[in-house]
Amino acid sequence: MTLSVSTGQVIDLRVQPVDEVLGRIERSLQVHLVPGSLVRKRRSVGARTDRDTWVRIERRLLDKISDQGWNGTETAARLEGIAQPAWHGCVVWRDQDEPVMWRADETDLLPCEPVGNAILSKTPELPDDWWAALNASLDALAGQSTRRIATPDTETITQGLVAESIRGVLSGDVDTTIERWVPAHADLNWANMTSPAFSLFDWEDWGNAPLGLDSANLWASSLAVPTLADRVRHERRADFESRDGKVMTLFACSKILGPYAHPEDPRLDPARRMAERVIQELQTS
Repeated sequence: MTLSVSTGQVIDLRVQPVDEVLGRIERSLQVHLVPGSLVRKRRSVGARTDRDTWVRIERRLLDKISDQGWNGTETAARLEGIAQPAWHGCVVWRDQDEPVMWRADETDLLPCEPVGNAILSKTPELPDDWWAALNASLDALAGQSTRRIATPDTETITQGLVAESIRGVLSGDVDTTIERWVPAHADLNWANMTSPAFSLFDWEDWGNAPLGLDSANLWASSLAVPTLADRVRHERRADFESRDGKVMTLFACSKILGPYAHPEDPRLDPARRMAERVIQELQTS
């Protein structure tokens, strides 16, 4: 491998060389990656192919791969009633030099561009039928069944993680017990959805999660634009009005307000205000 890092070190694929990795993927999938189409992120790399598909490549540490595996994009292909790119195939291998695995999934191209960055700073133009498609997909997802457990940020979500995250950041005695677990995308933000045609992609972390996780995540990524955050709460109000949805709102707030919070993050104040409001609601319900 051209990647030269110490054992187990978390690396940034935006700057690390990946030529040998791309070559192996082209040989394994019998496809050619289009020059100039490479999109590099911290944990993943993507590229268009000469057969008008997309290949997403991820490097993951072994201790970040649970017993259920990390074939989220593959297993999501069986889900019904959800607007997502069709999955075609994959190649997976263990690195010979490092305690990591590589995975490349080939899917259809996205129907159009992503809405924006994970966290938006201005209101996107989203027609009513886009919101209807979002709601239909999220409701269809929550109505299905799976043995997978969601792994947001590659960390398996559990009752203990929810309680620890909330109590470690927010004050106030609140019962954080989750009553209902349903299938969730687990990484719902504006960078993982397209517009004007709605499509939801990047399914590597999906699985059972507390009711309302997806809605809370999308709301949190909208907080810098108050009208957008309000629209998310309106569209997904059934989630936010539920007890589990309120706990997930606190979970999302704890991530914004936690030890890695940026002092200039415009979401800090609205997250604090919402956390105080939800804590009071849970204490009096």
